[in-house]
Amino acid sequence: MPIDAERFEALDDDDGATSPGTNAHELLSFLESNPDQAFTQSELAAATSVTKGSLGPTLVRLRDAGHVEHRGNYWRISDHARSVTAATNHASDVAASYEDEPPAYDEWQAHAVDPRETRE
Repeated sequence: MPIDAERFEALDDDDGATSPGTNAHELLSFLESNPDQAFTQSELAAATSVTKGSLGPTLVRLRDAGHVEHRGNYWRISDHARSVTAATNHASDVAASYEDEPPAYDEWQAHAVDPRETRE
């Protein structure tokens, strides 16, 4: 079934996000688990379930979105993607630490605003 030009233009408009189960997600997951190495397309095909025919176009999209870097015949996770992942993990750890140890009542009370002080 044909689609109009506007819908066609929006098809790849995902801001570089990857969804679980996609070739892009599988490649990024593999590369993120091997951040200190770079791989050829053949090596990526052997290490993942992404077919050789899909590797090139997927890697180019990931490169254009800033997720991977390419030099010669080799591909690796980008430093930017590694930084974003590290920052996200840190933020999650900090948030989880607040859930594990709620502030003591006295500490919470010390930061509470007295409603009488906010009246004008």
